[in-house]
Amino acid sequence: MRTSAEPRSRYEYPAHWEADVVLRDGGTARIRPITVDDADRLVHFYEQVSDESKYYRFFAPYPRLSAKDVHRFTHHDFVDRVGLAATVGGEFIATVRYDRIGAGGAPASGPADEAEVAFLVQDAHQGRGVASALLEHIAAVARERGIRRFAAEVLPANNKMIKVFTDAGYTQKRSFEDGVVRLELDLEPTDRALAVQYAREQRAEARSVQRLLAPGSVAVIGVGRAPGGVGRSVLANIRDAGYEGPLYAVNKAFPEDLTEVDGVAAYRCVRDVEGPVDLAVVAVPAEYVPAVVAECGEHGVQGLVVLSAGYAESGPEGKERQRALVQKARAYGMRIIGPNAFGVINTAADVRLNASLAPEMPRPGRIGMFAQSGAIGIALLSRLHRRGGGVTGTTGVSTFVSAGNRADVSGNDVLQYWYEDPDTDVVLMYLETIGNPRKFTRLARRTAAAKPLVVVQGTGTAPQGHAVRATRLPHATVSALLRQAGVIRVDTITELVDAGLLLARQPLPAGPRVAILGNSESLGVLTYDRCLAEGLRPARPLDLTTGATPEDFHRALSAALADDTNDSVVVTAIPAIGEASPGDAELAEALRSAAAGVPGKPVLVVHVELGGLAEALSAAASTAPAAVRAAGAERAPGPEKTPGGGGGAGDGAHPLRPAERPPTAAADRAPASEAPRLIPAYPAAERAVRALAEAVRYAQWRREAAEPGRVPEYEDIDEKGAARLIGELLERGEGLTISDAQTCELLAKYGIRVRRALPAPTPDDAVAAARTLGYPVALKATAPHLRHRADLGGVRLDLADEEQLRRAYTELSELFGKPEELRPVVQGMAPRGVDTVVRTVIDPAAGAVLSFGLAGAASQLLDDTAHRLIPVTDREATSLVRAIRTAPLLFGWRGSTPVDTPALEELLLRVSRLVDDHPEVVAVTLEPVVVAPHGANVLGATVRLAPPPARDDHGPRTMPAY
Repeated sequence: MRTSAEPRSRYEYPAHWEADVVLRDGGTARIRPITVDDADRLVHFYEQVSDESKYYRFFAPYPRLSAKDVHRFTHHDFVDRVGLAATVGGEFIATVRYDRIGAGGAPASGPADEAEVAFLVQDAHQGRGVASALLEHIAAVARERGIRRFAAEVLPANNKMIKVFTDAGYTQKRSFEDGVVRLELDLEPTDRALAVQYAREQRAEARSVQRLLAPGSVAVIGVGRAPGGVGRSVLANIRDAGYEGPLYAVNKAFPEDLTEVDGVAAYRCVRDVEGPVDLAVVAVPAEYVPAVVAECGEHGVQGLVVLSAGYAESGPEGKERQRALVQKARAYGMRIIGPNAFGVINTAADVRLNASLAPEMPRPGRIGMFAQSGAIGIALLSRLHRRGGGVTGTTGVSTFVSAGNRADVSGNDVLQYWYEDPDTDVVLMYLETIGNPRKFTRLARRTAAAKPLVVVQGTGTAPQGHAVRATRLPHATVSALLRQAGVIRVDTITELVDAGLLLARQPLPAGPRVAILGNSESLGVLTYDRCLAEGLRPARPLDLTTGATPEDFHRALSAALADDTNDSVVVTAIPAIGEASPGDAELAEALRSAAAGVPGKPVLVVHVELGGLAEALSAAASTAPAAVRAAGAERAPGPEKTPGGGGGAGDGAHPLRPAERPPTAAADRAPASEAPRLIPAYPAAERAVRALAEAVRYAQWRREAAEPGRVPEYEDIDEKGAARLIGELLERGEGLTISDAQTCELLAKYGIRVRRALPAPTPDDAVAAARTLGYPVALKATAPHLRHRADLGGVRLDLADEEQLRRAYTELSELFGKPEELRPVVQGMAPRGVDTVVRTVIDPAAGAVLSFGLAGAASQLLDDTAHRLIPVTDREATSLVRAIRTAPLLFGWRGSTPVDTPALEELLLRVSRLVDDHPEVVAVTLEPVVVAPHGANVLGATVRLAPPPARDDHGPRTMPAY
């Protein structure tokens, strides 16, 4: 505690420097500033460090810290002297500090912009990436305090620390003098530094999820003494799924002499378990969870799946309980799925984990599934579940996560895991909310470039229990931004599964051209119409007539696939009344064998469930053993209910598979390129065509993503001059809309010219302004209620002389009031063209967003605006201009003259650069921008500035604050 005689810190304790981070091995640590209260922790930490590590830190034997050392290392001003510690369980595991230095290495204060930095990591925690995480955070702190360079002296034998610096990605200089390696790091973030940071983030978060999904040992805490109950059910589900690792049942109420429950070793406390416990499934009432978390942390448990309810979903008291749960778990380095979770599933043959409330283990496959809601998780598993105890024959599940309130592990974390998971080819996600859309779009873009990502997104209303940043963007805008990142956005669970089944084992279509063939003319026409509605290019349907045999289907499908004018084929099929089921099995085999002959094009089937076709489809797709399928064939046709409430054959999309080839787990888990060709079949044309259309759009995005474009460099941009001007303006206020003159000056630094407008408080001033600018001119009212409202009559154009100008001035005054109320200005006339609007905003959830649309009430009424995340590339600027529905007006609609869209695209790119380079620019509006046949003219502009956030998405890795 500081005494009254001690000097006060130059800054108060910087709480915003505190952060939880995921380390390389998947564990967590907390990073925070070191304070005067940490003296005992520092001494204890130093005692745990080996003599070798101490030598590397101080360049000499240094067995213990003196009282003077402890005082120096715990007393900081948080400006020129800063120390950070990484902690686990409240104890230090690593420290880093910097001291600002001036010329010759002497201690200094600002404006000196160099600091000396040094690390010390406890030996037991070396190799976990602690030093790399601390370097990111101390560098961010240094930049915040005006430090631009770090200097470090390292002994040549200290290879680990040298590697920490050299691998960070910063621009650096390296020299060797007096037996010491001297490193100088420029702390300005580089593209390489950001790439290194993202790569480390991905590896760490993926590893943290892997520890939860593939634990070496599991304890279920809260197993009831009597059959039934959540804990006892989960224990049975884990055991029955075939989990082969050590499994423990834990309940403090067990009698002391109880050693087993249902054949599983039983303990009263997790601390009593002799071996390690990697995963704890917690199923106790919420009031007992804190004690359980503490016991798990002390025993070294790596992660928790908390099924217990009674948290943020239950109100303010539960929200505080949830906050305490996360903080306590992170303090011990543990990650949490939940609370209020449904559980996790991993079908890998060497794991076989069903730590969930699902009573049956899904069939192994290559679809990864994530749901925040337990009810939706049940629905997803049920939709994929097939009668006979299996799941859809197209594919099964690789891993499944239902995160409940997702207080810690979120969809972003699981996406990091699936990105590099070799057992997952397709990702299906139901997201009620997106806690960090900017990070999600970054991760989604990277994932979608490698494997399809299909998402059902909630409508924007966050359920209780979900801590999310409030977004100002409409739900439709967020959806559009997700699609730009390659996400396949669908609206329902049915569409989610339909798209997943197609993408799991069918190749992506090369284009939108669709062949349609089948034995029903009306079903073919319906499919044709749906293709047109979805923007596909279907050929006229080929009617094989109702008398078509399997051989006819085989020949027609083979010919359609061999035709270079087709990119995909939809087969429509209705059974003949009374047709025997063996004929349906023959049809399934005929289609499969034809598709196998040309494996590069997707094939879908639309079927009508009459006669025995539904049974044949189910038999061809069943995942049950052959004997079970045979028994099922004897039952009467019709829908069959599956566990979890899902429908049977008639409920979802079915696959076609040769009946005589029973599926195997090995085939189901094989990569798509090695797996047997499986054809999805749908009970309705609109479902099949919608899934195909999504695949076509996704394939197009993949092709375009292979050449992502670039952010152009413009030689006339004065970035440093803009930074100086912004700094000067912000010194006058915390947040402000700058004046018109200041706006023009700032925009000019980025090559954006605003057409000059002169104030006209009197008619004589208006005439003088017109003489200065030259006729013809425009007279505009700029009062807030009239600005950009030409429809209200506050603008007079093409005023050719003084007489017309004075008359217009009088008319505006008579209509709208005194000049001081109108705030009139005179502006030179711009060439005629199309009026457009360019805007940027900084959304708290999505980040910086660039928007474009046409000016006018019609566009506003129809919400005809397109959006892109900043920074915008040249390809994205081109697509942004063409994304609005009224874009034809820019390209010569109805014989009009096309306007200069390249000039418009350059303007968009320059605005994007301004906002990306200077986070202080929080809003820009250019309205109107008149795009003429030659050039784009900015007639009005406003800019709002605000101090930049202390940390942004380019800052150090952190977990969401709690």
